[in-house]
Amino acid sequence: MRFEIITVFPGLFAGIFEHGIIRRAQAEGKVCVELHDLRVFTHDRHRTVDDRPFGGGEGMVLKPEPLAEALESIGIGPRAAREPADEPVHGTLVILLSAQGRPFTQALARELAAMDRVVLLCGRYEGVDERINELYCDMELSIGDYVLSGGELAAAVVVDAVMRLLPGVLGNQASSEFESFGAEDAEIAAGAEGVPRSQHGAGGLLDYPHYTRPAEFAGLAVPPVLLNGDHQQIRCWRREQQLRKTFLNRPDLLERATLSDSDRRTLESIRASCR
Repeated sequence: MRFEIITVFPGLFAGIFEHGIIRRAQAEGKVCVELHDLRVFTHDRHRTVDDRPFGGGEGMVLKPEPLAEALESIGIGPRAAREPADEPVHGTLVILLSAQGRPFTQALARELAAMDRVVLLCGRYEGVDERINELYCDMELSIGDYVLSGGELAAAVVVDAVMRLLPGVLGNQASSEFESFGAEDAEIAAGAEGVPRSQHGAGGLLDYPHYTRPAEFAGLAVPPVLLNGDHQQIRCWRREQQLRKTFLNRPDLLERATLSDSDRRTLESIRASCR
């Protein structure tokens, strides 16, 4: 199995992947882990990978062009253009490590272990330009309800959890097949996912999508509301996007989120549009 990790800080993985089971699995050819430095795919003297978010706000957002170039360099085109015939038997999965993603569980680790190649995009700063997610990614994934400085540690967790499920990696495969995860075991047996929580934003909701320059990328434009300078409209749009992303990715969070009457009306509209 092959893991490919796109990151601003490839050096963070040096110690993690040079010891223990991961080192042995690579040495025996059972697993291949390849790191791709995002700054290699920049074209300015400062090797800039981020920019300010459209619509204002704190922090910086990873730009779409370097990420797209990095993905293209390893043969990953836009999702809509991928031909199933071009993929290996079990295919390639492109995952964005994001606090707004689907919770990572042992059940999902087993699904990923059936793939031939998993590509992990490590977010940094305020996140990744949403158009990369929309164009290239098959899944957003979160490892828990807490804030990390970036997706690198999350990527290491995913690699470790998935790798040890591969045949021959642990020597005695039964040792991975019958490990206990408490209440999650019953859910896996019943075909359900586990329920670890992903980090969420103000009011108990997931964060809204972020966009940075350029205003148009690969035929996708930044939502016009972020460019009109009307901060009230921007706040309303961002709140709606929080509700939409939470409804789609983490509906369980809505049960304990702090919602206004306006939020509930918006949520009803979102539910109706998704039926």
